[in-house]
Amino acid sequence: MMEEKPDIRKDSELVVHNVKAYLLKSSTKSKLNLYDHLSQVLTKILDERPENVVDMFEDISKEVKLTCFSKKLDTLREKKEISPLCELAEIQKALFYKTTETEEDDETELWESPLPNVMEMAFYFEQAGVGLSRDETFHIYLAMKQLTDGQPLQRCRFWGKILGTEMNYFVVEAEYREGEEEEEDEEVMETESKESELKTVHEELNEEENEEFQTFPKSTYVPPPIIPREENHFGANKYIYFVCNEPGQSWVKLPMVTPAHIAAARYIRRFFTGRLENRIVSFPPFPGYEANYLRAQIARISAGTHVSPLGFYQFGMEEDEEEEETVRDTYEENPDYEGYPVQDMVESLSKWVHHLQHILPQGRCVWVNMSQKRERDEDEDEEEEEEEDEGPDEPEPEVGPPLLTPVSEDAEIENTVPWTAKISSSLIPQHSIAILQSNIWPGAYTFATGRKFENIYIGWGHKYVAENYCPPFPPQAQVEYPSVPEIFETSDPTVAEELAYRQAMEEEHKGKEEMEEEDEEQDEEDDEDD
Repeated sequence: MMEEKPDIRKDSELVVHNVKAYLLKSSTKSKLNLYDHLSQVLTKILDERPENVVDMFEDISKEVKLTCFSKKLDTLREKKEISPLCELAEIQKALFYKTTETEEDDETELWESPLPNVMEMAFYFEQAGVGLSRDETFHIYLAMKQLTDGQPLQRCRFWGKILGTEMNYFVVEAEYREGEEEEEDEEVMETESKESELKTVHEELNEEENEEFQTFPKSTYVPPPIIPREENHFGANKYIYFVCNEPGQSWVKLPMVTPAHIAAARYIRRFFTGRLENRIVSFPPFPGYEANYLRAQIARISAGTHVSPLGFYQFGMEEDEEEEETVRDTYEENPDYEGYPVQDMVESLSKWVHHLQHILPQGRCVWVNMSQKRERDEDEDEEEEEEEDEGPDEPEPEVGPPLLTPVSEDAEIENTVPWTAKISSSLIPQHSIAILQSNIWPGAYTFATGRKFENIYIGWGHKYVAENYCPPFPPQAQVEYPSVPEIFETSDPTVAEELAYRQAMEEEHKGKEEMEEEDEEQDEEDDEDD
């Protein structure tokens, strides 16, 4: 018998039917099948016949899918996803637009541009292994040009970069030209006047409540006086600061710092998020937003890390003639300064000096006697009251190191040397520069070579702590109100005392009832006799 040969046609047809059945299987999500989808995609390709079909196949497939939505979702379309790099490129595109020559000529005629040479500064810091990438530095350079073109600035410099969990802060330190910030001062005065009005209204309400409830004890707590902030161009508010999250975004001016912000910032440690409007939730509570906390940290970092070579700055002749008790807060450049050899600046820290005022524990650079201010207010409010005993002695004034103090006199903190000086290259010392690194504020660096020097900060904005950070303990509980005859708290009675008290009350009640009955009987007898 001859063997039957298998029918190849039937087998191939069966395979084709199985494959087609698999391709016609509808999806449980979109209710579509791959067979129809491929046929529609191929039909569109053959109709349009685009070039480089292989590179566009995925996009064509997406477009075909978008046209196959059900009727309920006809109006919905998926947005094309834009990568963060593309969004940043769109923002930074405006940095590369050049202004007209006439506008630039008018600006140069009015004043000299305060724009510094950021690329030169980055070149020197790059030798020390500090700084940002060249592309990012150039973008910052263009963004600072936009700032100087739009703001009437007299001085401008790149302060540094503070890192955040969501976004970073690029910080620019600047000064307005004279007479250009009067409107800003008026706004500050309005806010301060509103705060004083709210304070007076609050005090009046408290007085009315005390008059209505005279039986309740009055609190003897006196809130501490509000320490006033330093004026513009002085102390911690000597400079103004602009920040942005990315070069090309709009610059935001930070508010002026107050002593309360600085004092609270010393007790907390919190990472920045990159959002200025975020509320700071911490203990002790911080009186402000992230913009205020950022401004306070910038003031602290600047006061502790901004240094310059010895002799680059000098005091004016007029200040030398003034009294020694006055605090010097101004200086000028020394035109005769020629610089020190790099090796001398590395070996001796006395060749570096602080050129910003030290921030006192009060939160200001110049101490204010708040006890005298409080006494004046009390004298104005209580002229008719009797004279009281003399108050406590006046507090000792807080005094910090004077300006242009060498960094060699800085005290160690938790056995940590505050500064480290090094040379940029030991292989080529004749062309190297001196680098000074802060160990108290990690991320703060200074370079010096000849008559050039600059300060920069790139870090998280936190001070060095040898041990793990521990929040301060809450304050002690308030002392209870003193016990007086009018206010006396008795102890709880025992069970035996309660039973004896109940028995005595019952006997007293029975005695009263018997007395009332006897009185009634006597009244009835008197009536019968009448």
